[in-house]
Amino acid sequence: MNNLTLKQFRYFEALARHGHFGRAAEASAISQPALSMQIKELEITLGAPLFERSTRGVQLTSFGAALRARVETILRAVDELGDLARTSGEGLTGPLKLGVIPTIAPYILPAVIRDLTAAYPRVDLQIRETLTPTLLRELQAGHLDAAILALPVSESWLEEIALFDEAFVLVRAEAEARAPVPGHEDLKTMRLLLLEEGHCFRDQALSFCNMSALPRDGLDGSSLTTLVQMVGAGMGVTLIPDMAVPVETPGAGVAISRFAAPEPTRRIGMVWRKTSPLAARLSDLAEVVRGAAQPKG
Repeated sequence: MNNLTLKQFRYFEALARHGHFGRAAEASAISQPALSMQIKELEITLGAPLFERSTRGVQLTSFGAALRARVETILRAVDELGDLARTSGEGLTGPLKLGVIPTIAPYILPAVIRDLTAAYPRVDLQIRETLTPTLLRELQAGHLDAAILALPVSESWLEEIALFDEAFVLVRAEAEARAPVPGHEDLKTMRLLLLEEGHCFRDQALSFCNMSALPRDGLDGSSLTTLVQMVGAGMGVTLIPDMAVPVETPGAGVAISRFAAPEPTRRIGMVWRKTSPLAARLSDLAEVVRGAAQPKG
């Protein structure tokens, strides 16, 4: 086992994550044949196949799946040594990998990037936009340092800090601007447009409407932009977070209405691994994010 290398472990983890030699090679900045050779050498050293290969990609064998958990622990520990070194001097330096969910990213990132760059000029900020389950997996594996998402997450290995609360607003056709604002029970009788499965904002909106799923005539979209445009085309109504209003609604032919108290809301926060050597620095960084991202007014 003396021939095992960290480089092989990183290639193995990349292939396990992407499930495709081409994409894993691209993510690892090496050629596909070179990646294939490294994986083959690792399998020979360990004496067992790690992947089942097919024309559509690869998937882990049972041995490969067991190995992956251990490899991720090793790589995370190695990366955290680098993080420890980065925090030993003054200030925060080097790459900082920040995840953000799609219903937040377009609306706060310009201000967050501006303020973080000003506060931490020696940091190389790297942004990853994806859904909450993926962010949590990548946080746990050490691929991300922190993430901005909707709370609570309620994972024992994560530190959570609330940044701000924001309301949801109703988006409906411009012609309905003067109509009474429906209550959450009334929304059940309307054609409700929501984000597709996997978005936490969808679940929050359904919860406000006391619904476990969309009715048959409901529609879903892949982005808030799509939902607002569908409403403007007369296809139904939707809910969007307050922060999205200035970006998504101008010129869309829609009207914005606020619900009677208690309004539906969500809590936006930042999370990171409790064991991260960057934890103390991330608490300070979260304050910069809070100032940049919270609604102004």
